[in-house]
Amino acid sequence: MHISSPTAWSSSDDTGHKIPIQHLTKPGLQSDLENPKPVSTHIPTEDGGYQIYKAAGKLEGKKAIITGGDSGIGRAVAILFAMEGASSVIVYLPEEESDAQETKRRVEEYGQQCHTLAIDLRKKENCQKTIDVSLQKMGGIDILVNNAAFQDMLSDISELDESQWERTFDTNIHSFFYLSKYSLPHMKKGSTIINCASVNHYIGRGDLLDYTSTKGAIVAFTRGLANQQMLKGIRVNCVCPGPIWTPLIPSTMSSQAMEAFSNPPMGRPGQPSEVATCFVFLASQDSSYISGQCLHPNGGIMVNG
Repeated sequence: MHISSPTAWSSSDDTGHKIPIQHLTKPGLQSDLENPKPVSTHIPTEDGGYQIYKAAGKLEGKKAIITGGDSGIGRAVAILFAMEGASSVIVYLPEEESDAQETKRRVEEYGQQCHTLAIDLRKKENCQKTIDVSLQKMGGIDILVNNAAFQDMLSDISELDESQWERTFDTNIHSFFYLSKYSLPHMKKGSTIINCASVNHYIGRGDLLDYTSTKGAIVAFTRGLANQQMLKGIRVNCVCPGPIWTPLIPSTMSSQAMEAFSNPPMGRPGQPSEVATCFVFLASQDSSYISGQCLHPNGGIMVNG
C-alpha cells in the first residue's frame, strides 16, 4: 500500500525537510510533539511518499525486551517486531507512561502481546527486576534491545556537572551491562542482543561529551561481548543512528542544534521506522553471519567504523 507522507516535514526553505523548532520538557513525550510526528511503521518511497513496512514473519514467536520502548526508536522497534510476529516487554520511565500505553496499543493492533514496565534502569536491582518480570510475563527472552538513553547539551567540560556524567553513564552503558549479564543465562543459541549507540562518538560531538563517551563505550562493549558469546550461538550487534526525529531532540537540543540536525548529507532527518528496520534485520536470521558489527542509519554521514 502506498500513501502520501504521514508527517510531511515543514520548512521555510525549498528542501521540504526542515523540522519545526520546538522544545519539550525532559524526558519529552511523543504525544506532545507538534507536526511532524515521528513515523513508526512507514518507510519512505523513491518518489517522496511513504509506504507501510512489509513484514515477512521474520520474528515469529520471539520474545523481546526493549528499553526506551515508549517512544521514538524504541516504539518503532516494538511495533515492527510485532508486525514480524514478536511479543515484547517495553521498559521506560514512570513519567513516560502515556506514551508507553500508546505503544502497547499499537503493538496489540498487530496481534502481539506488549507488557509495560515503568522502572528506572540506573539501579542494577531494577535491571534484574526487568529480567524477572520479562520471564514471568513472556516465559523466555530471545531478543534484548538496549535502547534507553539520556543526554543533555553543554558547551564545555567546565559546565558538565559530575552528577550528570554519572547519570548519563548509569543510563546509557551501565544498564546495558546489567541487562545483558542478567538476560544471558536465559538466552539460547539463536538469541540476540542489539545495543543502540550513535553517530556521535564517531564524529566526536563536543556539546554532548558525556553522551558521546557512553556511545563509544557501547560500541566497545558490543564488540567485546560479541566475541565472548559467539561460540554459544548468541549474536551481539549495534545500531548507530544519526539525526533521527524523536522526542529526545526537542527535549534536549537548543534551537541552533536543531537547525543543524536537519542537514545531514541526505538533506533531511531520519524517521524512527528507518532505524527500526536495522533492529529487525539484526534480530532475525537474515543477519545470521553478523556479530560484533555496527549498522549506521545516519543519513549518509561518513564514519570509519
